[in-house]
Amino acid sequence: MLTLDKVFDAQVVLRDIIRETAVVRAYGIAPECELYLKPENLQITGSFKVRGSAYKIALLSEEEKKKGVIACSAGNHAQGVALAASKNGIKSIICLPDSAPISKVEATKSFGAEVCLVEGCYDDAYKKALELKESEGYTFVHPFDDENVIAGQGTIGLEIINDIDNIDAVIVPIGGGGLISGIAYAVKHIRPSIKVYGVQAAGAPGMYNSVKDGKIECLDSVQTIADGIAVKQPGENTFKFVGKYVDDIALVTDDEISSAILALIEKQKMIAEGAGAAAVAAAMFGKFPIKGKRVVSVVSGGNIDVTSLSRVIGRGLLKSGRSSSLVFELIDKPGQLKEISAIIADCGGNVTGVYHERGDTESVNGCFLKVEMETRDYNHVQLITKSLRDAGFKIVK
Repeated sequence: MLTLDKVFDAQVVLRDIIRETAVVRAYGIAPECELYLKPENLQITGSFKVRGSAYKIALLSEEEKKKGVIACSAGNHAQGVALAASKNGIKSIICLPDSAPISKVEATKSFGAEVCLVEGCYDDAYKKALELKESEGYTFVHPFDDENVIAGQGTIGLEIINDIDNIDAVIVPIGGGGLISGIAYAVKHIRPSIKVYGVQAAGAPGMYNSVKDGKIECLDSVQTIADGIAVKQPGENTFKFVGKYVDDIALVTDDEISSAILALIEKQKMIAEGAGAAAVAAAMFGKFPIKGKRVVSVVSGGNIDVTSLSRVIGRGLLKSGRSSSLVFELIDKPGQLKEISAIIADCGGNVTGVYHERGDTESVNGCFLKVEMETRDYNHVQLITKSLRDAGFKIVK
Protein backbone atom coordinates (compact mmCIF):
# COMPACT_ATOMS: atom_id res chain seq x y z
CA MET A 1 0.00 0.00 0.00
CA LEU A 2 1.32 3.44 -0.95
CA THR A 3 1.86 5.76 1.99
CA LEU A 4 3.66 9.05 2.51
CA ASP A 5 6.04 7.23 4.86
CA LYS A 6 6.98 4.94 1.96
CA VAL A 7 7.81 7.95 -0.22
CA PHE A 8 10.02 9.35 2.54
CA ASP A 9 11.63 5.91 2.94
CA ALA A 10 12.34 5.88 -0.79
CA GLN A 11 14.06 9.25 -0.44
CA VAL A 12 16.41 7.76 2.17
CA VAL A 13 17.07 4.56 0.18
CA LEU A 14 17.79 6.47 -3.03
CA ARG A 15 20.10 9.01 -1.43
CA ASP A 16 23.27 7.16 -2.52
CA ILE A 17 21.89 6.02 -5.87
CA ILE A 18 20.24 8.97 -7.60
CA ARG A 19 21.15 12.61 -8.16
CA GLU A 20 18.91 15.18 -6.47
CA THR A 21 18.15 17.52 -9.36
CA ALA A 22 17.78 21.14 -8.26
CA VAL A 23 14.81 23.13 -9.57
CA VAL A 24 15.90 25.97 -11.89
CA ARG A 25 14.13 29.16 -13.03
CA ALA A 26 13.30 29.30 -16.74
CA TYR A 27 13.23 32.62 -18.58
CA GLY A 28 11.66 33.48 -21.92
CA ILE A 29 9.86 30.16 -22.40
CA ALA A 30 6.42 30.80 -20.89
CA PRO A 31 6.37 34.56 -20.13
CA GLU A 32 2.80 34.59 -18.79
CA CYS A 33 3.79 32.55 -15.73
CA GLU A 34 6.78 32.23 -13.41
CA LEU A 35 8.15 28.98 -14.77
CA TYR A 36 10.60 26.65 -13.06
CA LEU A 37 12.01 23.38 -14.35
CA LYS A 38 12.64 20.14 -12.47
CA PRO A 39 15.49 18.82 -14.67
CA GLU A 40 15.27 15.04 -14.41
CA ASN A 41 16.95 14.98 -17.82
CA LEU A 42 20.12 15.59 -15.77
CA GLN A 43 19.39 12.55 -13.61
CA ILE A 44 21.71 9.53 -13.61
CA THR A 45 20.72 7.54 -16.76
CA GLY A 46 19.16 10.77 -18.11
CA SER A 47 15.66 10.13 -16.75
CA PHE A 48 13.55 10.01 -13.57
CA LYS A 49 12.91 6.30 -14.13
CA VAL A 50 15.91 5.20 -12.09
CA ARG A 51 14.16 6.41 -8.92
CA GLY A 52 11.23 4.00 -9.07
CA SER A 53 13.16 1.01 -10.37
CA ALA A 54 15.98 1.41 -7.85
CA TYR A 55 13.57 1.62 -4.92
CA LYS A 56 11.62 -1.41 -6.15
CA ILE A 57 14.80 -3.49 -6.53
CA ALA A 58 16.12 -2.37 -3.15
CA LEU A 59 13.06 -3.95 -1.49
CA LEU A 60 13.45 -7.39 -3.15
CA SER A 61 14.12 -10.44 -1.00
CA GLU A 62 17.44 -12.27 -1.31
CA GLU A 63 15.70 -15.12 -3.12
CA GLU A 64 14.18 -12.71 -5.66
CA LYS A 65 17.56 -11.08 -6.21
CA LYS A 66 19.15 -14.45 -6.97
CA LYS A 67 16.61 -15.19 -9.72
CA GLY A 68 17.12 -11.80 -11.37
CA VAL A 69 14.73 -9.17 -12.68
CA ILE A 70 12.99 -8.49 -15.97
CA ALA A 71 11.43 -5.28 -17.27
CA CYS A 72 9.98 -3.75 -20.40
CA SER A 73 10.52 -0.22 -21.55
CA ALA A 74 10.71 2.29 -24.37
CA GLY A 75 14.20 2.98 -23.04
CA ASN A 76 14.40 5.07 -19.87
CA HIS A 77 12.96 2.52 -17.44
CA ALA A 78 15.29 -0.02 -19.07
CA GLN A 79 18.34 2.00 -18.11
CA GLY A 80 17.05 2.56 -14.59
CA VAL A 81 16.46 -1.15 -14.00
CA ALA A 82 19.80 -2.07 -15.59
CA LEU A 83 21.73 0.36 -13.38
CA ALA A 84 19.88 -0.58 -10.18
CA ALA A 85 20.30 -4.29 -10.88
CA SER A 86 24.01 -3.89 -11.62
CA LYS A 87 24.56 -2.00 -8.35
CA ASN A 88 22.98 -4.93 -6.52
CA GLY A 89 24.82 -7.61 -8.49
CA ILE A 90 21.54 -8.85 -10.00
CA LYS A 91 20.96 -10.22 -13.50
CA SER A 92 18.58 -8.06 -15.56
CA ILE A 93 16.80 -8.71 -18.85
CA ILE A 94 15.06 -5.81 -20.59
CA CYS A 95 12.42 -6.16 -23.31
CA LEU A 96 12.36 -3.09 -25.55
CA PRO A 97 10.19 -2.29 -28.57
CA ASP A 98 12.26 -2.48 -31.75
CA SER A 99 11.31 1.16 -32.42
CA ALA A 100 13.28 2.36 -29.37
CA PRO A 101 16.08 4.82 -30.28
CA ILE A 102 19.44 3.16 -30.83
CA SER A 103 20.97 5.43 -28.18
CA LYS A 104 18.60 4.02 -25.53
CA VAL A 105 19.25 0.42 -26.58
CA GLU A 106 23.01 0.86 -26.39
CA ALA A 107 22.79 2.76 -23.10
CA THR A 108 20.75 -0.08 -21.59
CA LYS A 109 23.39 -2.59 -22.62
CA SER A 110 26.12 -0.37 -21.21
CA PHE A 111 24.51 -0.53 -17.74
CA GLY A 112 24.85 -4.32 -17.77
CA ALA A 113 21.46 -5.56 -18.95
CA GLU A 114 20.64 -8.22 -21.51
CA VAL A 115 18.37 -6.65 -24.16
CA CYS A 116 15.49 -8.44 -25.89
CA LEU A 117 14.08 -6.41 -28.81
CA VAL A 118 10.38 -7.01 -29.49
CA GLU A 119 8.51 -6.06 -32.66
CA GLY A 120 5.87 -3.38 -32.01
CA CYS A 121 5.44 -0.77 -29.25
CA TYR A 122 5.76 -0.71 -25.46
CA ASP A 123 2.68 -2.89 -24.89
CA ASP A 124 4.11 -5.64 -27.11
CA ALA A 125 7.36 -5.56 -25.13
CA TYR A 126 5.28 -5.75 -21.95
CA LYS A 127 3.58 -8.97 -23.08
CA LYS A 128 6.93 -10.55 -23.94
CA ALA A 129 8.38 -9.62 -20.56
CA LEU A 130 5.44 -11.27 -18.76
CA GLU A 131 5.96 -14.44 -20.81
CA LEU A 132 9.64 -14.60 -19.79
CA LYS A 133 8.75 -13.82 -16.18
CA GLU A 134 6.47 -16.86 -16.04
CA SER A 135 8.82 -19.21 -17.87
CA GLU A 136 12.08 -18.20 -16.15
CA GLY A 137 10.94 -17.06 -12.68
CA TYR A 138 12.30 -13.51 -12.89
CA THR A 139 10.86 -10.71 -10.78
CA PHE A 140 9.02 -8.26 -13.00
CA VAL A 141 9.80 -4.57 -12.39
CA HIS A 142 6.82 -2.70 -13.81
CA PRO A 143 7.66 0.71 -15.32
CA PHE A 144 4.69 2.46 -13.74
CA ASP A 145 1.90 0.31 -12.25
CA ASP A 146 3.66 -0.73 -9.04
CA GLU A 147 3.26 1.07 -5.73
CA ASN A 148 6.95 0.77 -4.82
CA VAL A 149 7.91 2.20 -8.21
CA ILE A 150 5.35 4.99 -7.73
CA ALA A 151 6.80 5.72 -4.27
CA GLY A 152 10.24 6.13 -5.83
CA GLN A 153 8.91 8.59 -8.39
CA GLY A 154 7.16 10.45 -5.57
CA THR A 155 10.54 11.58 -4.26
CA ILE A 156 10.51 14.16 -7.07
CA GLY A 157 7.49 15.77 -5.45
CA LEU A 158 9.33 15.95 -2.12
CA GLU A 159 12.32 17.63 -3.75
CA ILE A 160 10.16 20.19 -5.59
CA ILE A 161 8.39 21.21 -2.38
CA ASN A 162 11.71 21.41 -0.55
CA ASP A 163 13.28 23.57 -3.28
CA ILE A 164 10.56 26.19 -3.86
CA ASP A 165 8.03 27.96 -1.65
CA ASN A 166 4.56 29.12 -2.69
CA ILE A 167 4.17 26.83 -5.69
CA ASP A 168 0.84 27.18 -7.45
CA ALA A 169 1.08 24.24 -9.85
CA VAL A 170 3.21 21.32 -10.99
CA ILE A 171 2.94 20.07 -14.59
CA VAL A 172 3.93 16.46 -15.22
CA PRO A 173 4.09 14.33 -18.39
CA ILE A 174 1.97 11.16 -18.43
CA GLY A 175 2.63 7.90 -20.22
CA GLY A 176 1.47 5.02 -18.06
CA GLY A 177 1.06 7.40 -15.13
CA GLY A 178 3.68 6.29 -12.61
CA LEU A 179 5.51 9.61 -12.46
CA ILE A 180 2.45 11.80 -11.99
CA SER A 181 0.93 9.32 -9.52
CA GLY A 182 3.97 9.54 -7.25
CA ILE A 183 4.35 13.31 -7.54
CA ALA A 184 0.64 14.00 -7.11
CA TYR A 185 0.38 11.67 -4.10
CA ALA A 186 3.31 13.32 -2.32
CA VAL A 187 2.35 16.90 -3.22
CA LYS A 188 -1.34 16.59 -2.36
CA HIS A 189 -0.60 14.99 1.03
CA ILE A 190 1.88 17.71 2.00
CA ARG A 191 0.45 20.80 0.24
CA PRO A 192 -3.04 20.02 -1.08
CA SER A 193 -3.47 23.59 -2.40
CA ILE A 194 -0.91 22.95 -5.17
CA LYS A 195 -2.51 22.08 -8.50
CA VAL A 196 -1.12 18.99 -10.24
CA TYR A 197 -1.63 18.95 -14.00
CA GLY A 198 -0.86 16.08 -16.36
CA VAL A 199 0.16 16.23 -20.03
CA GLN A 200 -0.07 13.58 -22.71
CA ALA A 201 0.96 13.56 -26.34
CA ALA A 202 -2.05 13.98 -28.64
CA GLY A 203 -0.93 10.84 -30.46
CA ALA A 204 -0.99 8.73 -27.28
CA PRO A 205 -3.89 9.93 -25.09
CA GLY A 206 -4.44 6.72 -23.12
CA MET A 207 -4.81 8.24 -19.65
CA TYR A 208 -6.60 11.33 -20.99
CA ASN A 209 -9.29 9.20 -22.65
CA SER A 210 -9.59 6.84 -19.70
CA VAL A 211 -10.09 9.62 -17.14
CA LYS A 212 -12.53 11.45 -19.41
CA ASP A 213 -14.62 8.29 -19.89
CA GLY A 214 -14.28 7.09 -16.29
CA LYS A 215 -12.79 3.71 -17.14
CA ILE A 216 -9.47 2.25 -18.27
CA GLU A 217 -9.28 2.16 -22.05
CA CYS A 218 -6.68 0.79 -24.44
CA LEU A 219 -5.72 2.67 -27.59
CA ASP A 220 -5.53 0.79 -30.88
CA SER A 221 -2.22 2.49 -31.69
CA VAL A 222 0.05 5.33 -30.61
CA GLN A 223 2.00 7.75 -32.79
CA THR A 224 4.18 10.50 -31.31
CA ILE A 225 7.75 11.76 -31.22
CA ALA A 226 7.49 11.46 -27.42
CA ASP A 227 8.36 7.76 -27.34
CA GLY A 228 8.80 7.81 -23.55
CA ILE A 229 5.07 8.44 -23.05
CA ALA A 230 3.77 6.41 -26.00
CA VAL A 231 1.67 4.01 -23.90
CA LYS A 232 -1.59 2.48 -25.10
CA GLN A 233 -3.16 1.80 -21.71
CA PRO A 234 -2.71 3.23 -18.19
CA GLY A 235 -2.27 0.94 -15.20
CA GLU A 236 -4.93 0.09 -12.63
CA ASN A 237 -3.03 1.75 -9.79
CA THR A 238 -2.04 4.81 -11.80
CA PHE A 239 -5.58 5.30 -13.15
CA LYS A 240 -6.84 5.31 -9.55
CA PHE A 241 -4.20 7.77 -8.31
CA VAL A 242 -4.58 10.13 -11.27
CA GLY A 243 -8.35 10.19 -10.83
CA LYS A 244 -7.99 11.02 -7.14
CA TYR A 245 -5.06 13.44 -7.02
CA VAL A 246 -4.60 15.06 -10.47
CA ASP A 247 -6.55 18.25 -11.15
CA ASP A 248 -6.61 18.18 -14.95
CA ILE A 249 -5.01 16.57 -18.02
CA ALA A 250 -4.32 18.22 -21.38
CA LEU A 251 -2.87 17.12 -24.72
CA VAL A 252 0.04 18.60 -26.65
CA THR A 253 0.83 18.02 -30.32
CA ASP A 254 4.15 16.84 -31.73
CA ASP A 255 4.68 20.33 -33.16
CA GLU A 256 4.19 21.86 -29.70
CA ILE A 257 6.58 19.33 -28.17
CA SER A 258 9.15 20.12 -30.87
CA SER A 259 8.84 23.83 -30.11
CA ALA A 260 9.41 23.12 -26.41
CA ILE A 261 12.53 21.06 -27.16
CA LEU A 262 13.86 23.94 -29.26
CA ALA A 263 13.02 26.50 -26.55
CA LEU A 264 14.81 24.46 -23.89
CA ILE A 265 17.91 24.25 -26.07
CA GLU A 266 17.97 27.96 -26.90
CA LYS A 267 16.79 29.46 -23.62
CA GLN A 268 18.08 26.97 -21.04
CA LYS A 269 20.91 25.19 -22.89
CA MET A 270 19.09 22.01 -21.90
CA ILE A 271 18.44 18.86 -23.95
CA ALA A 272 15.09 17.15 -23.42
CA GLU A 273 13.51 14.20 -25.18
CA GLY A 274 9.94 14.43 -26.44
CA ALA A 275 8.37 13.11 -23.25
CA GLY A 276 10.62 15.36 -21.19
CA ALA A 277 9.51 18.48 -23.06
CA ALA A 278 5.78 17.74 -22.90
CA ALA A 279 5.21 19.55 -19.59
CA VAL A 280 7.15 22.57 -20.87
CA ALA A 281 5.04 22.57 -24.05
CA ALA A 282 1.89 22.67 -21.90
CA ALA A 283 3.17 25.79 -20.13
CA MET A 284 4.30 27.42 -23.39
CA PHE A 285 1.01 26.92 -25.19
CA GLY A 286 -1.38 27.78 -22.36
CA LYS A 287 -2.94 24.36 -21.76
CA PHE A 288 -3.77 25.20 -18.13
CA PRO A 289 -4.89 28.34 -16.20
CA ILE A 290 -1.41 29.33 -15.00
CA LYS A 291 -1.21 33.01 -15.99
CA GLY A 292 0.62 34.88 -13.23
CA LYS A 293 1.24 31.64 -11.30
CA ARG A 294 4.42 30.05 -9.97
CA VAL A 295 4.69 26.79 -11.91
CA VAL A 296 7.09 23.83 -12.04
CA SER A 297 7.30 21.75 -15.22
CA VAL A 298 8.94 18.37 -14.80
CA VAL A 299 11.49 17.73 -17.57
CA SER A 300 11.29 13.97 -17.16
CA GLY A 301 14.15 12.86 -19.43
CA GLY A 302 16.82 13.86 -21.91
CA ASN A 303 17.58 10.64 -23.78
CA ILE A 304 16.84 11.77 -27.31
CA ASP A 305 18.58 10.18 -30.27
CA VAL A 306 20.90 12.65 -32.01
CA THR A 307 19.44 11.93 -35.45
CA SER A 308 15.93 12.45 -34.08
CA LEU A 309 17.02 15.70 -32.44
CA SER A 310 17.93 17.29 -35.78
CA ARG A 311 14.49 16.46 -37.19
CA VAL A 312 12.76 17.73 -34.06
CA ILE A 313 14.69 21.02 -34.18
CA GLY A 314 13.61 21.51 -37.80
CA ARG A 315 10.01 20.88 -36.84
CA GLY A 316 10.29 23.23 -33.89
CA LEU A 317 11.67 25.98 -36.12
CA LEU A 318 8.69 25.63 -38.45
CA LYS A 319 6.16 25.59 -35.59
CA SER A 320 7.60 28.73 -33.98
CA GLY A 321 7.89 30.68 -37.26
CA ARG A 322 11.69 30.62 -37.12
CA SER A 323 11.85 28.77 -40.42
CA SER A 324 9.39 29.27 -43.29
CA SER A 325 8.98 29.06 -47.05
CA LEU A 326 7.01 30.85 -49.76
CA VAL A 327 6.10 29.63 -53.24
CA PHE A 328 5.73 32.22 -56.03
CA GLU A 329 4.19 31.94 -59.47
CA LEU A 330 6.31 34.14 -61.75
CA ILE A 331 7.02 35.07 -65.34
CA ASP A 332 10.43 33.54 -65.97
CA LYS A 333 12.59 36.59 -66.66
CA PRO A 334 15.87 38.00 -65.30
CA GLY A 335 15.86 39.96 -62.02
CA GLN A 336 12.89 38.33 -60.28
CA LEU A 337 14.94 36.46 -57.68
CA LYS A 338 17.09 39.52 -57.05
CA GLU A 339 14.03 41.67 -56.31
CA ILE A 340 12.41 39.03 -54.06
CA SER A 341 15.67 38.53 -52.14
CA ALA A 342 16.06 42.30 -51.68
CA ILE A 343 12.57 42.64 -50.19
CA ILE A 344 13.14 39.71 -47.82
CA ALA A 345 16.50 41.18 -46.75
CA ASP A 346 15.00 44.65 -46.22
CA CYS A 347 12.43 43.05 -43.89
CA GLY A 348 15.21 41.34 -41.89
CA GLY A 349 14.74 37.83 -43.24
CA ASN A 350 17.49 35.54 -44.49
CA VAL A 351 17.12 33.38 -47.62
CA THR A 352 18.48 29.86 -47.00
CA GLY A 353 17.26 28.00 -50.08
CA VAL A 354 15.91 28.64 -53.57
CA TYR A 355 14.18 26.10 -55.86
CA HIS A 356 13.16 26.97 -59.44
CA GLU A 357 10.71 24.82 -61.39
CA ARG A 358 8.87 25.21 -64.68
CA GLY A 359 5.38 23.84 -64.15
CA ASP A 360 1.70 24.05 -64.91
CA THR A 361 1.30 27.83 -64.73
CA GLU A 362 -1.17 30.19 -66.36
CA SER A 363 1.54 31.57 -68.68
CA VAL A 364 3.65 29.59 -71.13
CA ASN A 365 6.63 31.54 -69.80
CA GLY A 366 5.65 30.93 -66.18
CA CYS A 367 7.56 29.18 -63.41
CA PHE A 368 7.32 28.40 -59.74
CA LEU A 369 9.93 29.68 -57.30
CA LYS A 370 10.18 28.31 -53.76
CA VAL A 371 12.16 30.43 -51.31
CA GLU A 372 13.13 29.09 -47.87
CA MET A 373 13.90 31.65 -45.14
CA GLU A 374 15.10 32.13 -41.61
CA THR A 375 12.62 34.36 -39.78
CA ARG A 376 12.00 35.62 -36.24
CA ASP A 377 8.41 34.47 -35.69
CA TYR A 378 5.02 34.30 -37.40
CA ASN A 379 4.56 38.08 -37.27
CA HIS A 380 7.84 38.42 -39.15
CA VAL A 381 6.66 35.92 -41.79
CA GLN A 382 3.44 37.92 -42.22
CA LEU A 383 5.41 41.15 -42.63
CA ILE A 384 7.59 39.63 -45.36
CA THR A 385 4.57 38.08 -47.09
CA LYS A 386 2.69 41.39 -47.11
CA SER A 387 5.72 43.30 -48.42
CA LEU A 388 6.14 40.84 -51.30
CA ARG A 389 2.45 40.96 -52.20
CA ASP A 390 2.50 44.77 -52.05
CA ALA A 391 5.36 44.66 -54.56
CA GLY A 392 3.13 42.73 -56.96
CA PHE A 393 4.40 39.17 -56.47
CA LYS A 394 1.89 36.30 -56.63
CA ILE A 395 2.34 33.96 -53.65
CA VAL A 396 0.57 30.65 -54.13
CA LYS A 397 1.69 28.90 -50.94
